[in-house]
Amino acid sequence: MPDAVILRIRPGVRIETPLSRLARFFAAASGWRRYGLAFLLGVLLAGTMPPVDLSPLIFIAFPGLLWLDNGSAGAWASFRLGYVFAFGFFVAGLYWIAEALFVDIARFWWVLPFAVAGIPAVLSLLPAAALGLTALATRRMQLAGVARVCLFAVLLSAAEWVRGHALTGLPWNLSGYAWAGGFPGAIALLQTTAWVGIYGLSFLTVLAGSLPALMGTPPPMPWSMRRRLAPLIAAAVVLLVPAGAGAIRLALTQTKYTDIWLRIIQPSIAESLKWNPAAAETNFRLLAQLSSAPAQHPLTAVLWPEAAAPFFLGRDHVHRADIAAVAPPHGYVIAGALRGEPAAGPITRIYNSIEAIDGTGTIRAVYDKAHLVPFGEYMPLRDLLPFKKLTPGAIDLSPGPGRETVALPGLPPFSPIVCYEAIFPGAVVDESDRPQWIFNATNDAWYGRSSGPYQHFAMARTRAIEEGLPLIRVANNGISGVIDPEGRVVARTALDAVGYADVLLPAPRPRTPFSRVGDWPFLGLLIAGLLPALLRLPTVR
Repeated sequence: MPDAVILRIRPGVRIETPLSRLARFFAAASGWRRYGLAFLLGVLLAGTMPPVDLSPLIFIAFPGLLWLDNGSAGAWASFRLGYVFAFGFFVAGLYWIAEALFVDIARFWWVLPFAVAGIPAVLSLLPAAALGLTALATRRMQLAGVARVCLFAVLLSAAEWVRGHALTGLPWNLSGYAWAGGFPGAIALLQTTAWVGIYGLSFLTVLAGSLPALMGTPPPMPWSMRRRLAPLIAAAVVLLVPAGAGAIRLALTQTKYTDIWLRIIQPSIAESLKWNPAAAETNFRLLAQLSSAPAQHPLTAVLWPEAAAPFFLGRDHVHRADIAAVAPPHGYVIAGALRGEPAAGPITRIYNSIEAIDGTGTIRAVYDKAHLVPFGEYMPLRDLLPFKKLTPGAIDLSPGPGRETVALPGLPPFSPIVCYEAIFPGAVVDESDRPQWIFNATNDAWYGRSSGPYQHFAMARTRAIEEGLPLIRVANNGISGVIDPEGRVVARTALDAVGYADVLLPAPRPRTPFSRVGDWPFLGLLIAGLLPALLRLPTVR
């Protein structure tokens, strides 16, 4: 015992703490235990996303991963570890994709393994590469703990940026969306996206979540509480400084409204009935009935969800007249609908569109969805792959020209976006012709009561903050709602609810820094995150 006491006070000797013992346990894990822990940590990270919203799990998932990686024998071992971690994250976070297949499971049962495991297997390559490169650089450049953590945050958030842009892009469940749900106070930190976008918030989230990993290193003597808690204090600063700025922003801005009343329609038509020809007329009558209900305020527009009208309205003057009959006086029904071209004769092109119809039955404006869902709305490499897209119809949908602002008399100009177009940062508004609000028509009925509709809503909410514009989201079934420019949800509907809501359109804010300069601040954060590693360059052997 006396010898042990002498060792504890001898300068330079490191002492064990509960966290250092835990870190050593993780590093020593091997075989299935090692990869099982990695998978579990990935699942825990998915728990930070809506609807679970346990944002503090970042302080378990990222340190746990880095502690496991302390036991990696090389960059390839780190790659494998990162792959299993990311696979757990994507399996838990994207399981809702498989839910869509059960709408017609008899036809698409064979796609189920691809949806459950195939998509996560592909997406996991980028986070795996981030951890592998971190390990490689750590060994080659002899990086210290802080430099390693910063490099990991840079590479993982850069991998998310690549995921959001490569091929058609899938920026779903980025790390920054850990603050887009219902965790108390998270909306203050989400305001950061007005300055640095969601990718910038992802970098801050990964950095803050990873810094406590440094507490797994046994502290040297002489020991001090301040030095020991430095990583935790640094993590708090990384999050609390922008959260404080966000809280000030929220305190200084209250939701302001225009004098425009809108009616949002949520029919909650089951996907199994959505394209059933026998149910088409019944579905249409439900939309018309909800639209024609008496209003306590003069309406300017009635908003229908994605593909609400089951008919080609440009060719169908009868149903167009029915829509005109429920349009507000001097107003519009703005409906999601499929649109066929040419206007007469055999249809060769179909668009997923938003069409504005006035009280005379005239289509006053059309927007065609530009960012289509691969395999759902069109088949990539159709000539090589021997099967059809997974949604009804034999013809692939055609993309529209891109972002545009729709201006209609009596209605503030708006940016229409359809379904998952809302998940793409910096791509929901034509900044050269800036609108005053965003209209997101969607159909999340495919995904039942899974996490998908909640995550989709949270991402649309983030676009409102990034752009400084109110967003009106109208879903067939999913979550419809009204979001102000600071991301406050001022009205929303529940899953499976059938009905309508008359809402005032919030007023827009001035352009945000993100809407002006896009991802350049994110690049600045990445460069700043590289500095601790770059400062080690002179010591590289």
